[in-house]
Amino acid sequence: MRRRLQNSILIFLLALNAFLLFAGGALAQDDPQKSAPKDAETKPEVADDSIPAMFPHFETDRVWLSGQANFIFQTHPPFHAAYSGKNSLNPNYEKATSRVLTLYTGFRLNDSTEFLVDIEEAGGTALSTGLGLAGNTDLDIVRNPSLSKAPYLARGIIHKVFALSKDKVENERNFLSLFKELPRRRLEVRFGKFSMVDFFDQNSVGSDTKFQFANWTVDNNGAYDYAADTRGYTVGATADYEDRNWGFRFAEALMPKVANGIDLVWKPWQAHAENFEYELRRGVIPKKSGTVRLLAFANYANMGIYRVAIAQFRTGLVPVPDITNHLWHITRKYGFGINLEQNLTRYLTAFGRFGWDNGKTESFAYTEVDQTFAGGLGASGAWWRRPYDRAGVAFVTNGICKDHQIYLADGGLGFLLGDGALRYGRENVVEAYYTAHVWRGIYVAPGVQHIDNPGYNRDRGPLTVPTFRLHSEF
Repeated sequence: MRRRLQNSILIFLLALNAFLLFAGGALAQDDPQKSAPKDAETKPEVADDSIPAMFPHFETDRVWLSGQANFIFQTHPPFHAAYSGKNSLNPNYEKATSRVLTLYTGFRLNDSTEFLVDIEEAGGTALSTGLGLAGNTDLDIVRNPSLSKAPYLARGIIHKVFALSKDKVENERNFLSLFKELPRRRLEVRFGKFSMVDFFDQNSVGSDTKFQFANWTVDNNGAYDYAADTRGYTVGATADYEDRNWGFRFAEALMPKVANGIDLVWKPWQAHAENFEYELRRGVIPKKSGTVRLLAFANYANMGIYRVAIAQFRTGLVPVPDITNHLWHITRKYGFGINLEQNLTRYLTAFGRFGWDNGKTESFAYTEVDQTFAGGLGASGAWWRRPYDRAGVAFVTNGICKDHQIYLADGGLGFLLGDGALRYGRENVVEAYYTAHVWRGIYVAPGVQHIDNPGYNRDRGPLTVPTFRLHSEF
């Protein structure tokens, strides 16, 4: 286990070194201070965070209409596997392409109220139908291949802003907020259908599969078992208080009926999720901007207990451990997270996440991770005079608690994992990508992921997953 962890860290450091050499070489080649004439008027170059699109958007801030298309192709060569089970990643050569198409619409009723509606279509395929990895390689996949491919309502949100101060701050308009300005001190209330990670555990370097990383546990906190159906959405309400340098948000949302299920429980007095996040917009390095986010959540749902499932198996009540073998009952799963961003230079940002949950309760909504550490770097292409390009490298190590390990070792199945046996080791992932702006709203992004101990199993892997993403903004 130690040797594999060392190998993963070595691969991460090599990728980081290559990343910095490339970026530094590009900077040295195109350093505006060296290339500009001495008598020329020079101005500091500011990274442009706006995103070019295929077609111009409405000039008015009353209406929003845009769209996106994201295609991710992945493959992996054959890798070592001493054995495989029902939920294993296929050790033979595979390839798969996922797609997500989204139409974003919005209407601002007045200076404090707006309505947002998004229609989405998700399809294609996933490597091994999305099974066998805790840190799955493609966040865009739909984990239930039997779902309809018809378009569906992804978001339907009523957004209300209550001003608590008279002074205003500029707001970057996007599909989640149409306002050009917002009160500096305010309370924002949202109600409807949304994804919990639209508002919680956000990170400017590692939260976006369209332009950044693709791995589940790099783009999100793997131990954050956030309320969601199998497509990643829930129904609920959020309250977000924002002040000058800090904010605090809370959400109450519905939980699915079964693990990774598409149907939600419409009895919030029984099954529900509570989410809390404190955000401090201050860096940990003096005179450098950054953000610290502290997360806590508690889920109440029809979840099993691993120790009970193991006891049923070992007393001969069931042929294999089955976490779903129980009458309807509500149990609690809770956890915590830390999310850090730190600007190192104008164009280079470091990020990190730590997450933990009480792993004795069934992994239910996001993925099978009870503890995670992640860190990496993201760079803006403005560094090398390509303002719409991005590059990044990250390392994440995931783990599960002892009860969860024993359950899988005895042959139990989770909603993602189950090799039939288990020789436990932490699942370690290294990911690197480069997103290049081609023309207008078209972007291409080659990338690669290297995974040790897939599904926490030292008897399987390692494997390497080359990735190619084609993205378009409309």
